[in-house]
Formats: sequence, C-alpha cells, structure tokens
Amino acid sequence: MMPRRPDGGTFSGMKNLTTVLLVGVLTLASAACSAVDSGPSTDTAGTKLDTARLISRIAFGSCVDATKPVPAFNAIANAKPDLMIFLGDNVYADTTDEAELRAAYQVLADNAGFRKLKLACPLLATWDDHDYGINDAGVEHPAKAMSQQVFLDFWGIPKDSPRRAREGVYDAQTFGPAGQRIQIILLDTRYHRGPLTPRPKDVESTRGGRYVPNPDPALTILGEAQWAWLKEQLQQPAKLRLIASSIQVIAEDHGWETWAMFPTERLRLIELIHETKANGVIILSGDRHQAELSRLDEGAPYPLYDLTASAFNKPGLENDEPNRHRIGKRYAQSNYGLLDIDWQTAPPIVRLKVMDPDGGVHVEHSFPLAELTPRS
Repeated sequence: MMPRRPDGGTFSGMKNLTTVLLVGVLTLASAACSAVDSGPSTDTAGTKLDTARLISRIAFGSCVDATKPVPAFNAIANAKPDLMIFLGDNVYADTTDEAELRAAYQVLADNAGFRKLKLACPLLATWDDHDYGINDAGVEHPAKAMSQQVFLDFWGIPKDSPRRAREGVYDAQTFGPAGQRIQIILLDTRYHRGPLTPRPKDVESTRGGRYVPNPDPALTILGEAQWAWLKEQLQQPAKLRLIASSIQVIAEDHGWETWAMFPTERLRLIELIHETKANGVIILSGDRHQAELSRLDEGAPYPLYDLTASAFNKPGLENDEPNRHRIGKRYAQSNYGLLDIDWQTAPPIVRLKVMDPDGGVHVEHSFPLAELTPRS
C-alpha cells in the first residue's frame, strides 16, 4: 500500500527530515511495482490494482508447498504481470481444525517468494481441495464455512464484501478500459460439489485414476446459486473472459478429478456459454501436478481453451496420460502459466504459455482474440 503523510502536519528537524526521506523512498518503491494506485481499485491481496488500467499480462498457477522454496514465485515476480491468479491448493492444510488451517496459511505468508510476489502485483485466488480442507472433498466437508472465512481472511477480502455472505468463495472482477476489458471469473468447485463416483474395484481401468463419470443430472459442481450468478457474469460486457476453475474442464480421458466426472455439469457449462453468447472465454485450471493446453471444438461455440498450470513446486509424474483434446505436450515439472494479450494489433493477439522457473517455455499457443467469437 502506498504510504501517505499525515494531513495537516509539518516536518521539522532531523528526525522529521528522516521521516520525509523514508516516505519518499517507500513511495518510489511502491510506484515501481507493476500495479499503480491511480484510480478506482479493487480489493485484492498484494498491491492495489486500478480497475480501469489496461491489463496485458496475467500469471497463474496452483499447488504449492510453502515449507520449501518456490522459485516459480520469484520468476513470476520478475515477469512483471499486471495480475496473478492462484487456482487452488494454495496451501496443503488437509484439516478441519481452524488453528491448523490458519497455521498453514501463515507458512505461505512467511515464504520469501510469496512475500516478493505480493509486492510485485495484485493477487486473486480461488481454492481447491487441500486449502478447502479435505482431499477430493465437496459438499460433505463439515467445516467448510469456517474454511471459507479463513481463506477470505488470508486473501484480504473485506469484511463487508459480498463474498463473505455467499456459500462458497466464487467471485468475478473486471479490469481495463471500455473496449479492452478483461473479466476474471473465479469459480468454487468445492463448496457445493456432489460426491465423486469411485471406480469399482473389480473394473479394470483403461483411464487411470480412481473415479468414473456419473451422468446423474441431480449431481452438481457449482450449486444452483453459483450457476445463476455465473449466468449473470457471462452477460457482462468484456472482450476477454478468464474462467478460473480449480479442476480441469476440457480434459476427459483420465480418471482423476475433472468436470468430466460430472458430464451433465460439463455440458451445462458449455451450453451456458452458448446461451449467453459470451465471447472471449478461456479456462484456466490447476490441480493435476502437470501442465497442458486442451482445446474443445466439437459442441463449443468457438474453440474453447483450457490451460492447466500445475504445480508451482510439487511436480507430478512424467507419463503418457491420455487427453484427446491436448495441444502439444504435457509438462510435469515445476511451472506456472502466463497469458499475454497484445492490444496494439488488430485484432488483438492472445499468447498462452507454460513456463518453468528458469524461463523455459514448455507449452505455447497464440491466436487472435477474434477467434473466440460465437459462431452464427
């Protein structure tokens, strides 16, 4: 936060001169951050962001063990994004005890890389199962209301925010001037999510994983209140819409947690984009301890991209996990995602990347923003 001099006071003497110099240094340091407090701002963790400011670079990722160094955080700070999105598993608490949950967040707060990141740019966040409190949990979590308030406390959400009164941590914010607006929709895929369907032990898996799809229309991921809210959000004006889902939406060939385990809900999401004629949707997901880009063409209103960035420092296994929608290769070492949009070209160009902490590019895909326009 940018420091301010007390109103109505005057400085005199060496002690007050020192105070003036310190205020000046801190002011210059704050101005050097990628976000500048120069107009209407939104409540985010990290630095304040002028909501009218043009956004050209967004970083994102998931799954961090804050008890260890996180080189990806330093790399993200050095990349100077305008905004950073945490996609879930931001702490590995796995507890229903409030004190233990707050202690896990304190470890993240004390992490040197996280402290640097907070000074570099504003932070937005949703959660996944491990910061929600129980592995693979959904609506059955007995302490989810407590967990939500701890989450909101840590991420600096004001006490009078509508997010405090909702059942779930979902939220949406819009940034940028008219004609260049970016809408960020943070979904909650935990609070209302129905039970997963375990793969029967006597059924051999050709997909890997422990779950199978269940088409029961009574099962939900978002819950009706969040679905109604999402419909409203998709009708708001924006050129680019980033839907942050803690779990993958497009991938459907493995047996781990994805929207594909609830195929009726997955179809409902795609149909809602159709119904609202929402342009510019890109999905950002985490959870998998691997990174990949998926694209759905059939049945979608336009090419629907899902860029999975996971994990910051909890790498997965290199294997041949199937994904019929994958573009390029998967990457299972430490990584984060970057989305750049070049507003100077006509039409604007979107560039999606998965980066390692040393600057290596492992997934890359570019396309004109106009490609994300509903087909007539």
